[in-house]
Amino acid sequence: MASIARIGIDTSKSVFQLHGVDEREQVVLQRKLRRRQFLTFLSKLESTLIGLEACGGSHYWARQLQALGHTVVLVPPQYVRPYVARGKNDAADAEAICEAISRPRMERHFVPVKTADQGAAQMLLGVRDSLVRRRTQLTNSIRGHAAEFGLITAKGLSKIEPLLARIAADDALPALAKEMFATLGQELAELASRIAAVEAKLMAWHRSNELSRRLAEVPGIGPIGACLLPIKIANPQAFRSGRMCAAWIGLTAKDHSTAGKQKLGGITRAGDETLRATLVAGATAYIQHVSRGHTKPSPWLVDLLKRKPPKLAAVALANKTARIAWKLMVSGQRYDRGIAAAAA
Repeated sequence: MASIARIGIDTSKSVFQLHGVDEREQVVLQRKLRRRQFLTFLSKLESTLIGLEACGGSHYWARQLQALGHTVVLVPPQYVRPYVARGKNDAADAEAICEAISRPRMERHFVPVKTADQGAAQMLLGVRDSLVRRRTQLTNSIRGHAAEFGLITAKGLSKIEPLLARIAADDALPALAKEMFATLGQELAELASRIAAVEAKLMAWHRSNELSRRLAEVPGIGPIGACLLPIKIANPQAFRSGRMCAAWIGLTAKDHSTAGKQKLGGITRAGDETLRATLVAGATAYIQHVSRGHTKPSPWLVDLLKRKPPKLAAVALANKTARIAWKLMVSGQRYDRGIAAAAA
C-alpha cells in the first residue's frame, strides 16, 4: 500500500468508513470495515494522522488509535459539513473529514481527546443532570395531578412535601388517587437520596482537584461550574486568549458586519450548552447578591448594570468569568480580587 499522509474515518456503531490520501492528495485508501476488523486493520498501518468526528464514542476510539501510535484529532461535525461535496453517505463523510483536518485554520477547532478519568468525571455530571431533570419532571407531574383535584400549590421543590401531606390527609380524594400520589412521592424520595449520593461524589471530586478548588474562588463559579470547566476544557492551552475560550463556549456576540459597518447580534450559543448555562446561572446569582447588597461589585459591573438589563449583564459577566477562568487554568495562579478590580 502507498504511503498514507492522513485518514478520515466516519464512525458508527458497527460500520467504519475509511478515506486516506498520500502526500500528493491522491486517494490511496477507501475501505469499509466492521467493528471487529477496525483496530486490527489500523494496527498494520504505519503511524499517520487520523481524523474523527467528535461525538460520544469518538474519545474511546481516539485513545485506542493513539495506543497504536497514530496521531488522532477530533473535529466537530459542524466544521466537517462544509467539506461534503454532495449527498450524504459514509464515504462522503469520511472524505470530508480527511479534507477538513488538512486545513490549518481547523486546528483551533479540534476537540481535545478526553482521558478515561475525564470521561468518568463528565459522566458523574451527566448522571446528576439527568436525575435533577427527572426530579423536576416528577414534581411538575405531582403538581399537575393535584390541580385536577383542586389542590393548588406554588412552584418550588420545597412545596411538594407539604402538598403530599395535604393529599394524604384529604378524605375527599379517591383511594386510588391517594395510592398513585404515594407512588410518586416514594419515587421522589428515592430520587432525592440518589441525587444526594451523586452530589457527595461530585464534591469529593471537587475537593480532590486542585484546579477545581482554585476556580471555585472566582465570583460566579460554584462547585458545579468549577468541576465543569476543567472537564469540558481539557486543554486550555489550545486557545490563544480568554476571548477565544469564551467564543468557544458561545458567549460572544454574532458578527454580521459588512462594508465597514459593524453589526453585532446575540450570543452565538456555540460550544458546550451545559457549561454555558452554568456560567450564566452563576453570573445571574451573583448579580442577585449584588442587587440585595450582599456583596460589593466591581466598578465595571456597577456601570454595566446602570446601562443594561440584568439578563444581558449576566451574559456579559459570564463572558468575563470564562476569560478569568481560562487565565487561571493556563497560568496556575489563584484568583486575586485586587488584580481583577485593577483590570476592570
